[in-house]
Amino acid sequence: MPLPAALGSSSFSLWVAWKPALRRPFLLPVRKDWFKKMEPCSCDTFVALPPATVENRIIFGKNSDRPCDEVQEVVYFPAAVHDNLRKRLKCTYIEIDQVPETYAVVLSRPAWLWGAEMGANEHGVCIGNEAVWGKEEVCDEEALLGMDLVRLGLERANTAEKALDVIVDLLEKYGQGGNCAEGGMVFSYHNSFLIADRNEAWILETAGKYWAAEKVQGGIRNISNELSITTKIDREHPDMRNYAKQKGWWDGNKDFDFTATYSYINTATMMISPGRFCEGYKLLNKHKGNITFEIMMEILRDKPSGINMEGGFLTTASMVSILPQDSNLPCIHFFTGTPDPERSVFKPFIFVPNVSQLLDTTSPTLELEDPVEKKPHFKIKPNRRHPLYQEHQKALEVIDNKEEKAKTMLDNMRKLEKELFKEMESILQNKNLDVDKCVNLFPQCAKDEIRIYKSNISS
Repeated sequence: MPLPAALGSSSFSLWVAWKPALRRPFLLPVRKDWFKKMEPCSCDTFVALPPATVENRIIFGKNSDRPCDEVQEVVYFPAAVHDNLRKRLKCTYIEIDQVPETYAVVLSRPAWLWGAEMGANEHGVCIGNEAVWGKEEVCDEEALLGMDLVRLGLERANTAEKALDVIVDLLEKYGQGGNCAEGGMVFSYHNSFLIADRNEAWILETAGKYWAAEKVQGGIRNISNELSITTKIDREHPDMRNYAKQKGWWDGNKDFDFTATYSYINTATMMISPGRFCEGYKLLNKHKGNITFEIMMEILRDKPSGINMEGGFLTTASMVSILPQDSNLPCIHFFTGTPDPERSVFKPFIFVPNVSQLLDTTSPTLELEDPVEKKPHFKIKPNRRHPLYQEHQKALEVIDNKEEKAKTMLDNMRKLEKELFKEMESILQNKNLDVDKCVNLFPQCAKDEIRIYKSNISS
């Protein structure tokens, strides 16, 4: 479709829309000031803690909802010692100071950027972020992306609260901003984060450099594309309230409600309003007291609620983690690395020494040719499809068009998944971790998944 000349101005952004008749997305010019009136559509993150769960486990889950043609990879980076601290760390857009030591991390990330949509580290810290908008203007200048902050929190912190400290310190020093999508679309936002470890979880919500945080020590909590912290504020930016008074958003007398002050949301009806935040909470609450990692996967696969998103923005990857409160048990992290969790396989990853690289879920390296490294950015959009993604896309065509083969393929996918779940549960129940096998656990699962796709496509 031809784009209007006004699109080049600072007043407009490109937004992905979905045209059912064409069965493909198209770019829609949208005024930036419409964002405060429209329902943003991108991502849902969940956590359940005892007594909402079983077996004294914390269960973390996230669906990453991104542009429908964006590839998400699952990658592993080992722990590292950085002796030359004069050498700056290059994130997606800007360089920042490096730290002496970084922890091992496994990340699910859009293949074009440095950061991550979600991930975990060797100490059992998990983080997922959400795009949020509010009264504070979104900064278009290149700074740290929320996704950069996810990775930095994981690499630099061994508890959830320390990860929160890392993120807010970097937010204060470097700010957040820049385009969060590759290609012609302009997509910028503030961020909220759900950070969990074996003992607790934190909700961190931001508006520019200002922020509020809520500690979660039991029960259930979720975040979506809206601010959700109200009057229970356990930590905050020191100038957050004064800034709100200066802007005329708070009179300084009534109880301070972060969401009501910094966004356009009516917090009195927030929990009963239609939308994914409310729907996600209902799904968690429905299973409260009996939440397992399998239940969390069911929630992420739920399409009627909109949690498993379809359309121009869709669920491009999913993650579920088991964080046992018993530190003698390993944390287990499941990733799909492919779109639509209902038609993907959750594959387990466990941190052990000398983990094999995750080659089948790692996208091609473009190095100096990568358009992210060139200015202006994103003049071209290269092919970033990793081996698993390529075979999964072929499999989706079979599932959509060949009913008999689709059933066989889906049955085989669920059989593989059930075998993996049984094996992981045995590890947690019997404490029988085979370290040598775990070195290649995720890569082997990816190969088994690819084998299912190839056998059904070629038969």
